[in-house]
Amino acid sequence: MVYFIGAGPGDEELITVKGMKRLQVVDVVIYAGSLVSKKLLDYCKSDVEIYDSASMDFNQVIEVMQESHNKGKTLARLHTGDPSIYGTIKEQMDELDRRNIPYEIIPGVSSFLAAASRVKAEFTLPGVSQTVIITRLEGRTGKSEGGRLDELSKHRASMSIFLSIQDIEGVVEQLKVGYSEETPVAVVYKATWPDEKILRGTLKDIADKVKAENIDRFAQILVGDFLNSEYEMSKLYDACFTHMYRSGTK
Repeated sequence: MVYFIGAGPGDEELITVKGMKRLQVVDVVIYAGSLVSKKLLDYCKSDVEIYDSASMDFNQVIEVMQESHNKGKTLARLHTGDPSIYGTIKEQMDELDRRNIPYEIIPGVSSFLAAASRVKAEFTLPGVSQTVIITRLEGRTGKSEGGRLDELSKHRASMSIFLSIQDIEGVVEQLKVGYSEETPVAVVYKATWPDEKILRGTLKDIADKVKAENIDRFAQILVGDFLNSEYEMSKLYDACFTHMYRSGTK
């Protein structure tokens, strides 16, 4: 069995309990060494075989999975955050299907959620935004099929931008098409890691702040009025609001 495990955003305690328990018993681990905290490997048993995928290509990763399967060993493929977001697991799963190797996915805490926690924000504030857009700049993987940042910005939704901090000026330029210059922005570098940095600003000044800190990787860009705005109180706990579990009062 192969287990695709979301390692969480960085802090080794933010792996799920289920993910930790699987990590404690597997025979082989392939982990993204450039992104995943090595402290997570402390959960593993002493004789575990460890491979760092940072120096491996796709075929090498699959061959380790095949070899482990042939020997009756369990394997954990440890991905940063949650593997379903920019995790490249689809191609791995398809190859395992072709080889009849069983697998299971154990979700994790994504870095965009960790970033929101670190800036103490709620993406879905009533009266501000009920929509969250997760996206990135166009890159070597191709265009953003859901729309460029300038197109997505017109929705004025809460936005989390991955893998784009290296061109913060380009990000800002596109976002200004839909958002105003005063729209709040937070940049969270390595959320939940010991060397985490948090920068706050607006579309007017955030690029200068990022450049001053020399941040060009490992950062989430959070954009939207959810970061600093008046909002409506939720109806969920409104004393006058009735739902199937509670009768409202007048």
